[in-house]
Amino acid sequence: MNLKTHYLGLELNNPLIAGASPFPDDLSKVRALEDAGIAAITMYSLFEEQITQNIVGAEAHIGSYENSFSEAASYFPDVDILARDVDVYLEQIQRVKEAVGVPVIASLNGTREGAWVDYATLMQRAGADALELNLYFLPTDIEESAGQLEDRCIRIVEAVKARIEVPLSVKLSPFFTALPHFAKRLAEAGADSLVCFNRFYQPDIDTDELDIRPSLELSHSTELRLRLRWLAFLSGRIDTQLAVSGGVHTGLDVAKSLMAGADVVQTVSGLLINGPGHASHLLDELNRWIEEKEYNSLEELRGCMNYLRCPDPEALERANYMRLLKSWRV
Repeated sequence: MNLKTHYLGLELNNPLIAGASPFPDDLSKVRALEDAGIAAITMYSLFEEQITQNIVGAEAHIGSYENSFSEAASYFPDVDILARDVDVYLEQIQRVKEAVGVPVIASLNGTREGAWVDYATLMQRAGADALELNLYFLPTDIEESAGQLEDRCIRIVEAVKARIEVPLSVKLSPFFTALPHFAKRLAEAGADSLVCFNRFYQPDIDTDELDIRPSLELSHSTELRLRLRWLAFLSGRIDTQLAVSGGVHTGLDVAKSLMAGADVVQTVSGLLINGPGHASHLLDELNRWIEEKEYNSLEELRGCMNYLRCPDPEALERANYMRLLKSWRV
């Protein structure tokens, strides 16, 4: 079947995208991803903190404090390192663009308004075909309300959108108070696509060393269910495209995502576990499933199980919760 599709104004050979990951650090890996059929490649994120420190370092020469005490060294590396972090990222966009023929999507992570948003322009100049704004942060300020937090996110989206001409996607978490309403606001603020969702990495406590230990666990297919539910609610109801990220490991996971309403599907953990060639397996499995089910096009498949079109919309809502509780037997 012809799997060609359009996303962020780009013509893609299929709906499978490599999500933000370490792969773009290795040009041989990004070439392998393209060879395996990946339709677009998302860069790892450049963080607001890197940019802000770079700006501060260049203006205030904070590198002179790097040896004063350990905490300062960790927060304020010397100016050359800070500059290199940002410059290397921009240079790597150019290298990846030269290495592959598929679109390259830059990734920018920020939580507060500020001069860092100007770097979105530099990513565009470096050759990025689109930009993914990653709103990855924990709302830890006890004085900031849900409404204030959402307003801050909207201002960031508007600020970034005003600085670029390439399309903008916004990657967000599922933990906003009224996600559908917030998604609608993001679309109105200029988001050309919403990526559902971030995965928050949960730290653990080392009871012997009395320390906080970072913990990285790759996703599994069961995590896709949360994405499917919200995709189904949003599909066809807001004026923006949708992408899924998190829990895509099989061709059937890709099919489910499209059925729920995703325009494209991002995969990362499956590629990290199985290697770039796993993309070919996902696409082969998707093709076989589509042929078996006798769908005639991606458009026929896409959104067929969203809230507006599925046979039982209540199964997506609270009624399903009540049925599940009643069905349990001790």
